[in-house]
Amino acid sequence: MAERRKIALIAHDKMKLNMAEFALKHQALLQPFQIVATGTTGTRVAEACPGLNITRMKSGPLGGDQQIGAMIAQEEVALLIFLVDPLTPMPHDVDVKALMRLAILYDTPMALNLASADILLPAIAR
Repeated sequence: MAERRKIALIAHDKMKLNMAEFALKHQALLQPFQIVATGTTGTRVAEACPGLNITRMKSGPLGGDQQIGAMIAQEEVALLIFLVDPLTPMPHDVDVKALMRLAILYDTPMALNLASADILLPAIAR
């Protein structure tokens, strides 16, 4: 298995601000990792935490979810934090499901809300 020192951050729609606030709150824990994030999420996190090592993928519906899915399939991702906006329809629902399926298949820890992210990030950072 490859060394898994990447953390993937994805936030849909109205959850992007929550992700930026989460990253700011946990900046010290995120610092040692390479962060991979989908388009706008990566921009928001970089604005909140300019010192983090962030690689931006394409926007989720334009292929970014699948780019991160490929990293999961190569077992490069230590943690997926995937904040889905449950009150917004998702026209790229198939991409979301494919990403979640890969995280489950490759046994990648996955946080789908802030409460689980607050628990998983410190565990991965140890």
